[in-house]
Amino acid sequence: MEQNEKDALIAQQFDLIHTMTRNNMRRMGADFWGSPADAGKPQATPDASKTATPGDTSQATPDASKTATPGGAAQSPAEKTEEVPPPESMEDLQKELDGYIGLQAVKKEVRSLIDLVKVHKMRRENGLPEPDLSLHMVFTGNPGTGKTTIARLMSRIYHSLGILSKGQLVETDRSGLVAGYVGQTALKTSKVIEKAMGGVLFIDEAYTLSGKGESDFGQEAIDTLLKAMEDHRDDLIVIVAGYDELMDGFIHSNPGLESRFNRFLHFDDYSAEELLDMFKMRCDKGKYTLSAEAEEAAKKRLEAENSPSFGNGRGVRNLFERVLVRQAGRLAAKENVTKDELMEIKPEDFGDA
Repeated sequence: MEQNEKDALIAQQFDLIHTMTRNNMRRMGADFWGSPADAGKPQATPDASKTATPGDTSQATPDASKTATPGGAAQSPAEKTEEVPPPESMEDLQKELDGYIGLQAVKKEVRSLIDLVKVHKMRRENGLPEPDLSLHMVFTGNPGTGKTTIARLMSRIYHSLGILSKGQLVETDRSGLVAGYVGQTALKTSKVIEKAMGGVLFIDEAYTLSGKGESDFGQEAIDTLLKAMEDHRDDLIVIVAGYDELMDGFIHSNPGLESRFNRFLHFDDYSAEELLDMFKMRCDKGKYTLSAEAEEAAKKRLEAENSPSFGNGRGVRNLFERVLVRQAGRLAAKENVTKDELMEIKPEDFGDA
C-alpha cells in the first residue's frame, strides 16, 4: 500500500473515532446533565411517580417544517398555533411537592411563596395596589439536590396561579447563551429567552457567565438577560443555579443582578437515610425486592459513599444501575431463572458497586 493511501486510511479512522466520541458524549450529556446543549428546548412535565429526586428529562419539540391542517393545507411554523397545556390543579402540584424525599427547607419556602403569590393575585382582582413582587430566584446547592426538579415544578405552579401564560421550563447554561464572536451572544441569548417566554428560564452554573475577563462575552449575555427580565417581567421568570459561594459572588458582582434576584433557596445535601429511601423507591418502581440483608448492604454502601462528590440523587441512580449490572451478571450465568429471582436484589450485588 502506498504511503498516501495509508495516510488517507488513518485520516478516515480518526474521523470515525471523532464522530463516535462526539455522539456518545452528546447522548451521555442528555441523560446525565439534562441536555444543557439543547438550550431552550421545552422540558417534559415530570411524573412524580417516576423519580424521588430531580431528574433532568427533556422533551424534543417537533421539528417539522410544515404541519398539516384539517383542510389539508400546509401550515408554516409562523402560522402554527402553539398548544398550551391547561393549568394543573394546585392541590395536585402541592401533593407532588410533598411527595419528594427530603427538601424540607425548600418545601417550606415554596409553600410560603405560593401563599404570597395567591394573596398578590387576590389584591389585583380586588383593585388594590400591588406591591412590587420579584419572582426571579437563585437556587444554591451541590449537584443532584433537586434544583432542576423544583424549577420545573415552580414553572407549573406559576402557570396554575395565572402568573405565567405557558408554564414551560427552558433549561440552559453558559454554552447555550454565549457565542464566540462579537454581537452573536446577544442574538443567541435572545433566542433562548424567546423560547422561555411564558415560562421559566433555568440557567445552571450561572456564575460561569461572569469573571472571565474583558474579552469574554458572558457580560453581553447578562446584559441581554437583564433587559429581557425588565421588558417581560409579567410573563418571564428566571431562575439561576449553582454552588453557594460562587452564586453569591455572581449575584453581588452586578447591581442589576442584585436588584432582580432577591429570593435565595438553598438545597441541602441528602442524608444517608434519604438516599436509602430514594434507592428503595427505585426498587419499588422497577419491581425489585430487597431482603433485610440487601437493604442493610445498601445502607452501608450509601453511608460509605455519601459526600458531595457522590452526587446526591444522581449518585443513587448511578449506584442503582451498577447494582442491576451485577445482578444481571449473576443471573445470566444460570440456565433457568424464575420471576422471583429476576426481582430479587441480593447483598452481593452491592459488592464493589
